[in-house]
Amino acid sequence: MRDKVFNILFCGTGGQGILTAAEIVSLAAVYDGYHTKKSEVHGMAQRGGSVESHVRFGKLVYSPLIEEGSADFLVSFHKGEHDRMKRCLCANGVDLFASFEEAEKNMTNKKFINTHMLGVLSKNLNIRAESWLKALEAGFKGKFIEENRKIFLEAVSKG
Repeated sequence: MRDKVFNILFCGTGGQGILTAAEIVSLAAVYDGYHTKKSEVHGMAQRGGSVESHVRFGKLVYSPLIEEGSADFLVSFHKGEHDRMKRCLCANGVDLFASFEEAEKNMTNKKFINTHMLGVLSKNLNIRAESWLKALEAGFKGKFIEENRKIFLEAVSKG
């Protein structure tokens, strides 16, 4: 499994924590010993425009970009962006949009949905828990570390 290259595509709109989530996955993969590449597209993100980030990790990765039809995981934070980027998912790919919709409906503090989605995603990846927690500490500062750790672990523990 460590020889496989994992392709994870994050998408949504500006201000949803997409770039932070992608950075944390990348850091967790690096801490776990994977070769990792990441790319971001966020032209008008501060005005609610489209944001996408490609994360690839494995034994050896040459390009940061995920080709259409080759994403193993699609992590969408917006219905319109989900519909637009769904074409990037491979035939056996995992679409986590239902998990996002459930989190959006049930979580009281929407600022932590990206961390919840990382917990959901982590259950599908061969990255050790300590690497995830170390990446969360690097990605969130100060008082937000403990809250994000709690949200992440709750998402991991749910079936």
